[in-house]
Amino acid sequence: MTAVDSPTRPAAGPKPVIDGQRGMAAQIAVYAFVILPLLAIVVAVPFAWGWGLTWTDVAIGAAFYIVSCLGITVGFHRYFTHSSFKAKRPLRIALAVAGMLAMQGPVITWVADHRRHHAFSDKEGDPHSPWLYGDTTRALAKGFYHAHTGWLFDRDTTNAKRFTPDLLADSDIVRVNRLFVVWSVVTLLGPALLGGLITMSWWGAFTAFFWAGLVRVGLLHHVTWSINSICHMIGDQPFASRDHSRNVWPLAILSAGESWHNLHHADPTCARHGVQRGQIDISARVIWIFEKLGWASNVRWPTTKRLEKLATKAA
Repeated sequence: MTAVDSPTRPAAGPKPVIDGQRGMAAQIAVYAFVILPLLAIVVAVPFAWGWGLTWTDVAIGAAFYIVSCLGITVGFHRYFTHSSFKAKRPLRIALAVAGMLAMQGPVITWVADHRRHHAFSDKEGDPHSPWLYGDTTRALAKGFYHAHTGWLFDRDTTNAKRFTPDLLADSDIVRVNRLFVVWSVVTLLGPALLGGLITMSWWGAFTAFFWAGLVRVGLLHHVTWSINSICHMIGDQPFASRDHSRNVWPLAILSAGESWHNLHHADPTCARHGVQRGQIDISARVIWIFEKLGWASNVRWPTTKRLEKLATKAA
């Protein structure tokens, strides 16, 4: 790594990679957003053993999972981070709100971190690479924890002025971004409200809050974080990339196609990640629907020539 590429200096332009540290209140909030949904998952099995989980909870949880998951995969990732397509203003705002319902941080912060990840993928400066400590068993165990969850507790903040000037200039997205706490309340209490109204009971509200709120958020957290950890450690690499990105098929459905991670790092702006036979990519299908409805345009679909070139380089 050259001095120009150092994570403490800008790769291009005068702006540094890191822009200060989180305040104590924000740091406490991060711990709460990470730990509370995880605790919900831990107690989920004994809580559901014979009681406490209903089909109403499952239906509400599935609906919120689909919306918040696609908000991350189609919205935060493929649209806002990589500009895989252009979206009309209502869709752009809707994708930002849907992604906020995942409780993975404000859209501008999320995108800044992810663009930084691609700028330094699996090298010094990558905020969540599992390879930062070496390739021994102990180093990779430490790296796995860091990539999966540990990096979230790092108080250093990615410089949004360097990595997301486009989003900072978008007044709609800035307004949505400022309301992160509001969307977090909505994503937890919305299911409770629906559960209470459907069952007409406080118990129905509580179980919906637990399952469709906390457990659903926790599940999506760890599915998303698995792309950072597992998909940079194990799996196949059919396409040429500059890092350890890999495909992990068991995560394909829950991640809406994000676990076809090798092609994504080989061709980051491509709107479809699952490009080989049998690779289900729900997010790409949703983008295709948006395109057919006229809500999205200039979609960067993969071409046979491009894929053949990337596969040849990997061989």
